Amino acid sequence: MTVLAFTNGHILLGDRIVPAATVQIEAGRIADIATDVPVDGTVVDLDGGWLLPGFVDSQVNGGGGALLNNDITVEGLATIAQAHARFGTTALMPTLITDTPAAISAALDVVDAAIAQGLPGIVGLHIEGPFINAVRKGVHDPALIRHLDEDLLAELCRPRRGKVMLTIAPEQVEPQALERLRAAGVIISAGHTNATFVEAQAGFAAGLTGVTHLYNAMSPLQHRAPGMVGAALLNDAVWCGIIADGVHVAGPALEIALRMKGTERLMLVTDAMPSVGMSAGSFELNGRTITVTDGVCQDENGTLAGSSLDMAGAVRTMVALTSADVPMASRMASATPASFLGLADEIGTLAPGLRADLVWLDAALQPVQCWIGGGAVI
Repeated sequence: MTVLAFTNGHILLGDRIVPAATVQIEAGRIADIATDVPVDGTVVDLDGGWLLPGFVDSQVNGGGGALLNNDITVEGLATIAQAHARFGTTALMPTLITDTPAAISAALDVVDAAIAQGLPGIVGLHIEGPFINAVRKGVHDPALIRHLDEDLLAELCRPRRGKVMLTIAPEQVEPQALERLRAAGVIISAGHTNATFVEAQAGFAAGLTGVTHLYNAMSPLQHRAPGMVGAALLNDAVWCGIIADGVHVAGPALEIALRMKGTERLMLVTDAMPSVGMSAGSFELNGRTITVTDGVCQDENGTLAGSSLDMAGAVRTMVALTSADVPMASRMASATPASFLGLADEIGTLAPGLRADLVWLDAALQPVQCWIGGGAVI
């Protein structure tokens, strides 16, 4: 058994904040948490910082110089996971941007292999496209956008070791297909969509439970055409991912989303590209060069192409630009996405029985240390 005794900080245990706690870890899980500090065990002085549940990110395209689309291998997944662990992400969904059916199948298989090997941090695969609306394609390659046919539907519905998440435009996919995906356990999210309010509602009724990067690449909220944004904000059951980097979404819009959805349905995502954890100023996506300037990823036309955001940075942004305090931002970065992914009984909270995923942020909310299954990874 490993014993970690944390002192001199702010430790988030559910809705409680305590200044000291001892975490007993056995077989990678939290066996017990006591709010005192014994003389035995490893003592960690938080120095006024925070001990939070490890972050859970449902949308990670790349990191550490690797992009999943360009490196569909276990080694590529390891590079991405390690890059994000430096910033407190202990569970993530590597994300395949619109690509070929062969790439989708390969990504599903390689994530299975990574989970079978016990690669820390990988909990499933997020397939973003290609069943999207070209009107809201963003940087997705329009030549690869396609219809969801029977072969791909069957491939997506096959049992997998991890979670499978699929971002689609609901107006482009038949309700019967959505219902089959839902019955197979696929987590369906709306994104890169030009759906009307009515079409969005129909998608939610057919099985969509999430919205991918709220506001971005979707029909906006207008007073006579509420669109996907309006439908998402009004539906209390729907989870909404949001890119809190101060670039994709303005501070007041972050606040509106927070007030409408609350911390139990608004979740932080990074939409991270290879630039997270690397110093190079560009990378390749579908044969196009994406430049990174001051942390902003753009194609040759100035279209945003994912982000250079990490989850600790997303937490800092929410605290700086909205009414959220650290516990609220932490929930949006951990417990809420864990619930969305159906993993709340495994990760997302510091509690006995759950995996020992922890992140230590300093008083300025910068990452210091991270543990996955009780093992230190940075």
